[in-house]
Amino acid sequence: MTTVSIIFRALNEEKWLGEALKACLAQKLNPDTEVELILVDSGSTDNTIAIAQEHGCQVFHISKSEFTFGRSLNIGCDGATGDYLVFISAHCIPCSDTWLEHLIAPLKAGQCDYTYGGQVGMPGVTHFSEAQVFAHYYGQESDLTQQGFFCNNANAAATRKAWAAHRFDENVTGLEDMVLAKAIVGAGGQIGYVADAAVTHIHEESLQQTHRRYFREALVMRDIMPEVHFNLFDFMRCLTAGITNDLIEAARLKQFRKHALDIVAYRFMQYWGTYRGHNNHRELSRAQKEQYYYPRRVRQRPESPHRPARKDEAQKIHAEAKSSH
Repeated sequence: MTTVSIIFRALNEEKWLGEALKACLAQKLNPDTEVELILVDSGSTDNTIAIAQEHGCQVFHISKSEFTFGRSLNIGCDGATGDYLVFISAHCIPCSDTWLEHLIAPLKAGQCDYTYGGQVGMPGVTHFSEAQVFAHYYGQESDLTQQGFFCNNANAAATRKAWAAHRFDENVTGLEDMVLAKAIVGAGGQIGYVADAAVTHIHEESLQQTHRRYFREALVMRDIMPEVHFNLFDFMRCLTAGITNDLIEAARLKQFRKHALDIVAYRFMQYWGTYRGHNNHRELSRAQKEQYYYPRRVRQRPESPHRPARKDEAQKIHAEAKSSH
């Protein structure tokens, strides 16, 4: 019997977790395949844990102070018994009942060591520009012999052997999937894209959260691909191209007026976050990392309704970051 471990990491994900788990449990699998569900929770205060337990999840816990994206996944993998490890965001819902079989098939066949599936947005929820990002990176054709190490852990799978040989980096502030993929490729492994293993990725982000996500990922990108630079000229070039292309597509769909302002705002936050991350040279202290991953609301004193003119780095992270997993 082959065991597939589906690993979620979560913080207050009650809104979509139930739908995601139902879709996982409804998968059509070969008779010799069984599924175990694992959730790594980092301090949820809503019904996340109860929902997970109702659907048969084995729940592991990690404290907020110890949380990193890579560490939480390593905890889940350590607790899993599966031959194949599947990673899916708690706000991603498989699009079909054959999602899982498609995702792990190249692993079982020995064609790939690490696979990732397609992503689409949810109409009425996903920013128009993010839907264009999904369409750009997750096409309709699979590529099991892709060059490089691009992948995305919102919807991915790896053999236990490939994960165990390298494990997720527990210090990076994002892109832990690509850090692992780079190590796998460097050791002679193969990353593959499986178009038919698609999920609906529901990012209910504010624009500030979008900025923080791209900032966080750029911090890591500059380390794993130091040859790639993103200067102010690149920011202006990408911003102009992104906005222009999105507006043209919105006009083609007769949705120009509906999305125009959001397109401009989203693309600005995306590329400004990328620019700042690539050109930020500080290192986060442990205290700052906690603020970074777990921002708390900055409360203003009644007698001081305006922001102070100066902030240290930790305060900046407080004020800017409202990131989620």
